[in-house]
Amino acid sequence: MESPLISLLVLAGIAVFLILRLKSVLGTREGFEKPPVAPSQKRSNRPDLEVIEGGPDLDITDYVEDGSAQATALAAMKRVEPSFQVGEFVQGARGAYEMILMGFEKGELDSLQGFLAEDVFDSFVEAVAQREDQGLTIAAEFIGVRETALINASFDESTRLAEITMRFVAELTSVVRDREGEIVEGDPKAVKRQKDTWVFARNMGADDPNWQLVATDG
Repeated sequence: MESPLISLLVLAGIAVFLILRLKSVLGTREGFEKPPVAPSQKRSNRPDLEVIEGGPDLDITDYVEDGSAQATALAAMKRVEPSFQVGEFVQGARGAYEMILMGFEKGELDSLQGFLAEDVFDSFVEAVAQREDQGLTIAAEFIGVRETALINASFDESTRLAEITMRFVAELTSVVRDREGEIVEGDPKAVKRQKDTWVFARNMGADDPNWQLVATDG
């Protein structure tokens, strides 16, 4: 029969071996486990923004399809004039549409001349003159632009002439009155929806930053 002291020493030796073995396993990090991060090295919860070199220009692809002829033309405009931004142009065209439309409705064209090509200005003057000759006046109230879309763009590399076609859908009230003040067309309480397709042009790189309305198609 073995001595109790010998059995106790054997058990003690086995216990020490198991403790050392367990410690070595728990002290090892493997697989996908990440080491703890010091407080000064902790990252915020905001995701990193990856910058992709050579990726699509969102200022262009927000308005036209990537790789389209329109996108190619807009990119060429930006190469010639790096400060040109499509988004800023669209917002400016929207404001110009309201200003020009209401100027025409009210017959107030003098302030618009710099924003209209010569032939467009002349056609506006002729239309307003015909109204006046007939004794007609228009009372209009602009409500707002409901839709704005860039539908075409072209750029001539040799002349640097850029043309951008915009489509607008606006809402307004409009009443036509005769010399006696009687309504001959429209309803002051009826909101009408008006759709217009306008072409704006400009020589890129020129000192004059203004685009001109060169064609209209209602």
